[in-house]
Amino acid sequence: MIRIPPQRGGWLEVICGPMFSGKSEEMIRRLRRAEIAGQRVVIFKPRIDDRFDAADVVSHAGARMRAVPVSSVAELVARAQGFEVVGIDEVQFFEHPVVSASLELAEGGARVVAAGLDQDFRRLPFGPIPELLSHAEFVDKLQAVCHRCGGPATTTQRLVAGKPAPYSGETVLVGAAEQYEARCRDCHEPGTDAAALGASAAA
Repeated sequence: MIRIPPQRGGWLEVICGPMFSGKSEEMIRRLRRAEIAGQRVVIFKPRIDDRFDAADVVSHAGARMRAVPVSSVAELVARAQGFEVVGIDEVQFFEHPVVSASLELAEGGARVVAAGLDQDFRRLPFGPIPELLSHAEFVDKLQAVCHRCGGPATTTQRLVAGKPAPYSGETVLVGAAEQYEARCRDCHEPGTDAAALGASAAA
């Protein structure tokens, strides 16, 4: 696939997919290339994501890059000024104004690279990702390897004591391999209370 970036101004790229699909690693790769090209680069991460490191963005494979942890979209925008390339990791954890902030940065001339989960553990659209996808010039949906069958995985399974988490559980719960698995469509299991919730909604 040939990609031709805009000749003037900025643009938005979104890297999405399930956990363990290499989203952070791909974003780090792109930002490293921008640094090699002499561009001013910054990468932001939500402050709540301290699984591997409080400051760095770290992929499950061990790739890392110095990041700026932020607590809000407003802080992100303020600290992004003057940079040519702006990375946003785990973008699904940011509040919805991250969409307008990303567009504002792109319209101001920055290349914005956002990476995150496109679905939550219920297989529902996650946070601001759907709208970011609709505005992006470039979109990459990555696949992981299904922990059950070894096939291409596009969903994330949350586990509690080794069993599918309740459908009614909290949407945001930061964790890694001890709580989550990548699953394909066939191997993904609904939460234990999904059927009851569905029957209640239908009534």
